[in-house]
Amino acid sequence: TNASPLRQTALANPVNQHKFKMMLPLRLARLPGPRRLVLDPSLARVAYPLSLPARPLSTAVEPPSAETLSYPAMPRLRTTLEVIGSKIFPAGFGWQGASVLAGQMECAPDSVNFFLMTGAGDFAGVLTGHMLFSAAKSALGRKSNLSLDLSTGLWLATAAFCSGTAWQPVVNLLHDGMGLSFAPAAVATGAATGLAFFGGLRLGRTLYAPLGLAPGDSSNRYADAMLSVSIGGATGIFVGTDISFGAENVLRPFFGVESGMTDMEGMVRAGMSTSVGFLGVQAVQNAALPYGANWLDPPKAQAARTAS
Repeated sequence: TNASPLRQTALANPVNQHKFKMMLPLRLARLPGPRRLVLDPSLARVAYPLSLPARPLSTAVEPPSAETLSYPAMPRLRTTLEVIGSKIFPAGFGWQGASVLAGQMECAPDSVNFFLMTGAGDFAGVLTGHMLFSAAKSALGRKSNLSLDLSTGLWLATAAFCSGTAWQPVVNLLHDGMGLSFAPAAVATGAATGLAFFGGLRLGRTLYAPLGLAPGDSSNRYADAMLSVSIGGATGIFVGTDISFGAENVLRPFFGVESGMTDMEGMVRAGMSTSVGFLGVQAVQNAALPYGANWLDPPKAQAARTAS
């Protein structure tokens, strides 16, 4: 052949000889007109490799591990707001409403009757808000299991009863008994009542397991604890409704339940205080915790992370 010296040198290389069976001869064709050259496709031949490695084809996609995923912020935020609207705000609203009723029944703020009534108000607020939200989801066509929603509502309401009942005696002890100022009293109240809420969650898993609720074990202990931390934020800011701290209460202009307010105004302020406290702590969890480490994440993701 009339191969160029460069082509002959390339073909003489044994590394290149096994790659191609033939070269691609191309010829330039001249068209009428100055400086118009095109490739003549009729002379083109396709060269194939002598052999191709056989590789099985598969449509399976290996899912990324939970550790490599970063859970989107929007689903967590949406669930957080749903929890606030359906349970956290109604909890503070119900507690304050029950305190008004207890006052009308002449129950002193340091009496067991007052403690139990306010705890019951917390219970009623959480259960009512949760079931109304579940019914609304079902009416809008969203997937919902009302029997499971009922057991979940009873479980959360039971925990709210524990923290709601403990709230007033804890504040009385810290403020009146120990003389703590507003800030340390609020922090300590959040810690104590958050712990009471956690105890209520673990107890409720035993009580309502026959209704379909997951029983308490090591796989859900962490999630219950992290939820209780956020509840502690709600109950801590709830101390801002107590005007007996006077000027020390920096939250009084926003959440203080003043004597001149209507009962409804006080109940709304109470619900707002628990909502803001819960949102503040939960927002930190949403931003800081990886996928599977947040109690809001899907149970399968939490179980996978716990197992790893």
